[in-house]
Amino acid sequence: GSLPKWVVNKSSQFLAPKAMKKMYKACLKYPEWKQKHDPHFKPWLFPEQSRLPALALSELSLQHADSLENIDESSLAETKDDRGEASDEDSVN
Repeated sequence: GSLPKWVVNKSSQFLAPKAMKKMYKACLKYPEWKQKHDPHFKPWLFPEQSRLPALALSELSLQHADSLENIDESSLAETKDDRGEASDEDSVN
């Protein structure tokens, strides 16, 4: 289903800016961190460095968006994270 407008508005006003500030702070520290943690390992630039197993293209299949519209989730249990409750880390800052 769709989210109520007030949920979207509140999350875009408060949660999104907070997440962006945290991401910005982490990005500022990344160059220093990367110099200490395998600085020459960059599989996003050099695919030959990838440590992941290769996947045969024949094993992949396309999934079209219209096939996602009829997914039955009625048997799934709601978890704490699904209800949007904040974790202990979120309340620290």
